[in-house]
Amino acid sequence: MRSLLFIPADSEKKIGKALSFGADCLILDLEDSVAASNKAHARPLAAAFIAETRDKPQRPKLYVRINALDTPEWERDIAGVLAAGPDGILLPKARSAEDLAHLAMALDHAEAKAGIANGKTRIVVLTTEVPVGLLTMSSYLDSSTRLDGLTWGAEDLSAQMGSSATREPEGRWTSPYQLARDLCLFTAVAAGCQPIDTVYVDFRNDAGLAEECRVAARDGFTGKLAIHPDQVATINAAFTPSASETAWANDIVALFRDNPNSGALSLRGQMIDRPHLVRAERILLRAKLAGV
Repeated sequence: MRSLLFIPADSEKKIGKALSFGADCLILDLEDSVAASNKAHARPLAAAFIAETRDKPQRPKLYVRINALDTPEWERDIAGVLAAGPDGILLPKARSAEDLAHLAMALDHAEAKAGIANGKTRIVVLTTEVPVGLLTMSSYLDSSTRLDGLTWGAEDLSAQMGSSATREPEGRWTSPYQLARDLCLFTAVAAGCQPIDTVYVDFRNDAGLAEECRVAARDGFTGKLAIHPDQVATINAAFTPSASETAWANDIVALFRDNPNSGALSLRGQMIDRPHLVRAERILLRAKLAGV
């Protein structure tokens, strides 16, 4: 999932256009973008869209952002959408893997009730929206077979921290939020799930988005949350391996295939060893998934 686009689940107009945006994943949002008075209305709209879309060929993945586990709404969210068969749930404001386990257990029961294969519904966790989430990141290691990815957020965290800004004047994250980003990246890779970068809120600044995507892809993130359809193409391009990257990766894989007993080899005047092979294989897998 290179691009994961939020769609307010109470907006029939936006849901109706969602398949045309080109996102790898649509996140039907029942949380922050839906007013409390509209949540009951949003659930059947989300469920209907999922049910109508899930069997279409070449469709995006369909996730639902439920409400936080410290509210009564999340259980209503699961009851309202799970039987429609979403691919996954985005868990916001997670405090630790205990929240992940709590949600996973609820999904066990909901899947059984709906006749859905156990474990089919995956989970992406928003890990840094509350301060304690940064202190419990290691709890996600070996935590749940449902865990599909980890992502992070600055806006809710900054509200709790009382920060006056999350970025420096030139656009870099300030120190606390750079730490949150980096902890998410390291933890996701260590947990064997997808590291997903947070939203870029200045949605009309395509140059700024492209640069942030470039840096995120360079550092190891494999996808990014989007808040506006116009961001999708830029995100998809940034997280799709380029032709030169794919060519380099093919050469590395071929070199080790032709020299299976070698630990270190030379390619174009540079020493190549096993870590290069691991990176090359990941690039080729990402290219295959992106259809290039």
